[in-house]
Amino acid sequence: MIIKFHVIEITQSVGTFYVGKMKSSSLIHISKTIRRNEDGGIQRELAKSRVKEIAKYCEDPDAAFPTPIILNVKGEDIISLEPLDGSNDLYELIIDDEKEIAEILDGQHRVEGIKHAGGFEVELMIVMMFDLTEEEKAYIFSTINSNQTKVDKSLIYDLFELSNTRSPHKTCHEIARIMNSDRNSPFCGKLKMLGKKSDKTAVLSQGTFVSYLCRLISNKPQQDMIDIKNGIEIKDDDRYVLRKYFKKKRDDIILKLLNNYFSAVANVFFEEWEDNWEYILSKTTGYGALLKAFPYFYVKGAKSRKLTQEYFEEEFRKAKNFLRESNIRLTSQDIPSGEYGQIKLARLLIQCIDDE
Repeated sequence: MIIKFHVIEITQSVGTFYVGKMKSSSLIHISKTIRRNEDGGIQRELAKSRVKEIAKYCEDPDAAFPTPIILNVKGEDIISLEPLDGSNDLYELIIDDEKEIAEILDGQHRVEGIKHAGGFEVELMIVMMFDLTEEEKAYIFSTINSNQTKVDKSLIYDLFELSNTRSPHKTCHEIARIMNSDRNSPFCGKLKMLGKKSDKTAVLSQGTFVSYLCRLISNKPQQDMIDIKNGIEIKDDDRYVLRKYFKKKRDDIILKLLNNYFSAVANVFFEEWEDNWEYILSKTTGYGALLKAFPYFYVKGAKSRKLTQEYFEEEFRKAKNFLRESNIRLTSQDIPSGEYGQIKLARLLIQCIDDE
């Protein structure tokens, strides 16, 4: 089918290119991706997980794709490109959208994700460049992808505060903010909000706090957010011990449980919690381990209807005695950093419960 649309001519040092918009269904028809392992290709291998993420994102009623898809087109493959009367920069471009005339230089995952969303239609901004050499295509691709700066997760989670929609990430961010500012909280001043260390006691990033805590609520927080936006009740899942409170909008109970749990840690392991130079307990390794162990402490306490700070202190005193008798100190020498160290410490804490 012949389609016509308007594009704006842009001239830069790299050359002249054209910016316009196109329906995603049309873009899917006319575009193709030539990968590095194919003859003449410059694109990386398609990341299927990223495609699935984007397809899932398309279910969000607020899904947006504001950045352009960059294409290379052979001039001989278009029908016409003519300036509009009375305009210096506005052109009418005519193409046949049944032919694959455009090579994707940037945006292959967005295009594939939208394609896999099935029935999803959106207008996409496109940048059309014409008759690029292989060297020029490679240069543009490498420049775009090598100069991107990854956004700090702490900033991403902090921005959930601006959202009016409930989500696991928003709940965890609000809890992080409260616990970092409350003078009675064991995390008071210990979180690096927005990834920046504003106090010498701040040793744990906001991003780490939120991402680890979120694992006690959901394994698909984005899906939960999309379902809530679409008025779909989120599903129960007993594997995530704090999920039922999130589902009932009882974030206050989640906050209370965390305060009880970590206040018990801070009281029983006072030196280890406060001295972050010598010990790892209030750092990422310790925090991750404590949250991995939390479901076991929670289930035991829930059975006897004891989830108070006193209950947790009683359990952590047993853990402290066990570690002392085992000659294990909460330092990097005995508990290594990373996932291995978190699992090791969590298992030691859980062992205290299982041995009873």
